[in-house]
Amino acid sequence: MRVTLAVRAAALAGALAAVGCGSDSDAEVLHVYSGRHYDVEKAFERYSEETGVEVEFLTGNDAELRERIAAEGEDTEADVYLTVDAGNLAAAAEEELFQPLQSPVLDEAIPAEYRDPEDRWFGLALRARTIVYSTERMDIDDVPTTYEELAEPDLPYQLCLRNSSNSYQQSLVASLIAANGEDATREILRGWAANAEIYANDVELLAAIAAGACDVGVTNHYYLGRELEEDAEFPVDLAWAEQEGRGVHINISGGGITRYADDPELGQRFLEWLATDGQDILVASNHEFPANPAVAAEPLITEEFGVDFVRDPLNAAELGALNPEAIRLMDEAGFG
Repeated sequence: MRVTLAVRAAALAGALAAVGCGSDSDAEVLHVYSGRHYDVEKAFERYSEETGVEVEFLTGNDAELRERIAAEGEDTEADVYLTVDAGNLAAAAEEELFQPLQSPVLDEAIPAEYRDPEDRWFGLALRARTIVYSTERMDIDDVPTTYEELAEPDLPYQLCLRNSSNSYQQSLVASLIAANGEDATREILRGWAANAEIYANDVELLAAIAAGACDVGVTNHYYLGRELEEDAEFPVDLAWAEQEGRGVHINISGGGITRYADDPELGQRFLEWLATDGQDILVASNHEFPANPAVAAEPLITEEFGVDFVRDPLNAAELGALNPEAIRLMDEAGFG
């Protein structure tokens, strides 16, 4: 019989509970805590259909889920923790919430720069954080090509950027530290602070560019993909940053087996599926790039953005390690 997906509401209060009818009480059950919200239900449902494993899951804020796993300890339901941003994965590893696993499948599917050197977590989806601009007010020849250019004085365009508390912004700054060192990055941040209007999220930032409030910004590529899916004439395009140098900044969404997992083998099989047969359904609906290079990107981003661009090869683990320094430097530079 077909296993009905066990769905749990997103509220952090209360225990995990299965919802649905017709599920087999003898079926294997996998418990997932997920800080990733982008259509994870579709991937979980497909996995249940293909394997007969019920997936019970809890979604919520990344930091709150980490705190919950730590507080629950050996009593936690979580077998797998999924999250977005390299900093969140590194924080979970630092807090010893993951256990290392040996998986030739994951080692083959996920390039080394997108997984933990100690095999505690693995990237599953890629998001490029790059420069976006108004197609109505910017000539392509005048669009900046590096993150550093956005700090130059007397910019001939209005710049908008994300706030310093955002994890994607923190990882971008961490990549600047890795590339330029702390002193140079502090100066870049001072330039950003002087030049930019600050926005609370990428959706608002793109809307501001479309409305004429600013001309150039930095966002994750998939947010623009969502806008173009809704409106093919949306007046914003992207430019891959740093193509003459280190390559555009790449962040990840990924996960690992929790330290307290009741069934690590079941969790490992799930991660292996997400990295192989489940890659397309995991990334396509959110317009992300697959972490597995053997899996093709979905048509919209292939046609709109292309896949032939230089990517920063910096290991995602280093982004996480530099996260505290990134936060400190933004504070020192007065970048909000």
